[in-house]
Amino acid sequence: MKSMLKKLLVPASLLALAVSAMSAQMAAAQEVTKWRVQSHWPSASSSYEDSLGRLKREIERRTEGRLELQLFESGALFKPQETFNAVSRGIIQMGTISPGYAQDKITLAGIASGLPFAFQNVWEAAYFHKHMGFEKMLQEEAAQHGVYWSTDKVYPTEMVVKNPINSWEDFTKLKIRSSGALQKFLDEAGASTTYLPGGELYPALDTGVVDGAHWGAVQGAASMSFYEVAKHHVRPALNIAGTDVIIISQKALDKLSERDQEIVKQILDEQFWYRTNEYLYQEQIALRKVMAEQGVQVNTLPDDVQKRLRDVAQKSWEEEGKRSDKAAEALQMLKSFLTDLGYL
Repeated sequence: MKSMLKKLLVPASLLALAVSAMSAQMAAAQEVTKWRVQSHWPSASSSYEDSLGRLKREIERRTEGRLELQLFESGALFKPQETFNAVSRGIIQMGTISPGYAQDKITLAGIASGLPFAFQNVWEAAYFHKHMGFEKMLQEEAAQHGVYWSTDKVYPTEMVVKNPINSWEDFTKLKIRSSGALQKFLDEAGASTTYLPGGELYPALDTGVVDGAHWGAVQGAASMSFYEVAKHHVRPALNIAGTDVIIISQKALDKLSERDQEIVKQILDEQFWYRTNEYLYQEQIALRKVMAEQGVQVNTLPDDVQKRLRDVAQKSWEEEGKRSDKAAEALQMLKSFLTDLGYL
């Protein structure tokens, strides 16, 4: 009986060793990669959860935990304007930015930030990016800096002001927080502008350091509590554009398996359409809510103010086209598109 047990125990011990070896191999194969992600959104901003939170969940779910994202809100690791360089140099693996923060590197950044008073509907900006090839042009330019570029969504940028704009004089008296191409445009149009990071915006509005600001559109402003101190939401939009961008270190991307690289890229492409449509829906819901609960009013700019802003805007477009041959090509493509739509 003992000899039979010994014979049975030997194969059993070998089986245990084999199982242990297989477990070790599986553990090695399931090695977790962790990316640090610096956001340009404060955690209070709606897009921090709706965009970045969604990316984290989708990437971790679809890579089955092989890739984890460690999220940091605006300013936690770097100033927002330093994030592109940090990703480009591989100091962090991923970030979110506004194209305006990378104007010194990306000559198409001004057009990506949204030329003022160009598109009139969100679908037009989406079509320009994805169907006409502007997104590909951005990716090609960012790739020269070791960065994979993916627009998070396209949406309107609309101002919030403490007092309504009823005349051109009202507009030119404004002190506005702005950034990127829009800041330059508003300056040229006669307003006074300044750049402030997101965390400083509410107290600046509250104390009168600025009279108005833009942070996305309705839901962006609501998430930052602007309507507590500024009750007038200005329309039409200053621009409609891919104002938020996800950037990834190409070196970090290349270290992933081919399968996981494709998963990440597919999720980013899906994100563009998912968030663009979700944002439009949320805008309508948010506007109804703040009008009902906080007494917010829509301030539609008078026709003469719109015309003067449009005239200034179209002159400013030409400056962006001078930044490079690619910028000139993109601007001509945009102008042809707007002409086809009957806007020019």
